[in-house]
Amino acid sequence: MHFVVCLKQVPDTSEVRIDPETNTLMREGVPSIINPYDAHALEEAMRLKAKVGGKVTIVSMGPPQAKDALKKAMSYGADRAILLSDRAFGGSDSLATAYIISSALQKIHETEPIDLVFTGKEAIDGDTAQTGPGIAQRLGFPQLTYVIKVKDINDRTVTVVRKTESGRQVVEAQLPALLTVEKELNDLSYASLPNMMKAAAYEPEMWNFKTLPYDLTKMGLKGSPTSVSRIFAPPSRSGGEIMDGMKDPSGTAKSVVTKIFQENIIMVSPDAKGGKR
Repeated sequence: MHFVVCLKQVPDTSEVRIDPETNTLMREGVPSIINPYDAHALEEAMRLKAKVGGKVTIVSMGPPQAKDALKKAMSYGADRAILLSDRAFGGSDSLATAYIISSALQKIHETEPIDLVFTGKEAIDGDTAQTGPGIAQRLGFPQLTYVIKVKDINDRTVTVVRKTESGRQVVEAQLPALLTVEKELNDLSYASLPNMMKAAAYEPEMWNFKTLPYDLTKMGLKGSPTSVSRIFAPPSRSGGEIMDGMKDPSGTAKSVVTKIFQENIIMVSPDAKGGKR
């Protein structure tokens, strides 16, 4: 079987700062990591490869330095890595990114048919959760989102458990399909020494604008109907208040209730029919 993992290199958000003057992310000096959700997608692809056989291809879009993330991903035992990198891709939103990646996957699919595509639920530097479903839509693949367990896979179908707002859902889809995964899907393993040595010498394939018949109007800033106008840090919260309830438990309880009520006042206004809402 052929498993494809869509992987993104992102800044480590635990160390990201915001420029107070420009309200933009300060990426200088911030280390880059494999998007955590994508790491679990890669882990699951490797587990399925070990279970049913086949190969794992990694596809990423980003600047040339994203090769570092691909080389690290290869150390876990993947078979092929492709980096989509071109200045024409710069400024792409989730819609344009889905177009670029799906075009690459379509080319791969024509020569080495894809059975299952894995993406993380979302990228931690964007949190849109739109790129995976966008890729599936363009490829015409069934999409199973928020996957927390792959129950079964065969030559024709894949069965998964997905997380929903009301609980859990078991779903089956025809192959080829695309899964977006949660971190609960698995526990990450360590790369083996032989694979690390192999990955150190591996050079990912570089695909650019000329590799595929891309439409310039569907990528970059021209193909991106959405944009980020401002990024800002949320206001810091106070340290709270410590109240001693040992001397006057009843009075302390009343004070707590009063404070909660004052901070959570529900505004009531008459509706069009003269009632309350």
